Amino acid sequence: MEETAILSPMLALAFLTFVIGALVPIRRFSKKHKLTQADFELGESARVPAVVSLPNRNFASLFEAPVLFYPAMLAFYVTATADAVAVGLAWAYVALRAVHSIVHVTSNIVRWRALAFSLSMLALMGLWGLLAGRMLTAG
Repeated sequence: MEETAILSPMLALAFLTFVIGALVPIRRFSKKHKLTQADFELGESARVPAVVSLPNRNFASLFEAPVLFYPAMLAFYVTATADAVAVGLAWAYVALRAVHSIVHVTSNIVRWRALAFSLSMLALMGLWGLLAGRMLTAG
């Protein structure tokens, strides 16, 4: 396996974050919602419809649990301990976060969103468990 394979899921998650980040102003400045600056002065007013606020909430979510994903990818890379299992778990995490984002900004069916999020957290815990195991046995 190529040494940099563990970095590809990290780049994909960053790309997803940029896409969702771009969706925030697109939804906010859509003429059909007739929102004003005052609707965002203190966050989001009650006038802001869910279709506008959900991308912003998803964007924020992409800076919460992924804060544990990025350093794990870098740790696997720096320590040269990434293998097919680590890369597979990393891609599973990214795919599940993508599903979570898609559900969140479209149908927002909580059951599906929660399932995708929960499974992504299991993948993330698996990554950290794998990394910890490798660090403990490397010495």
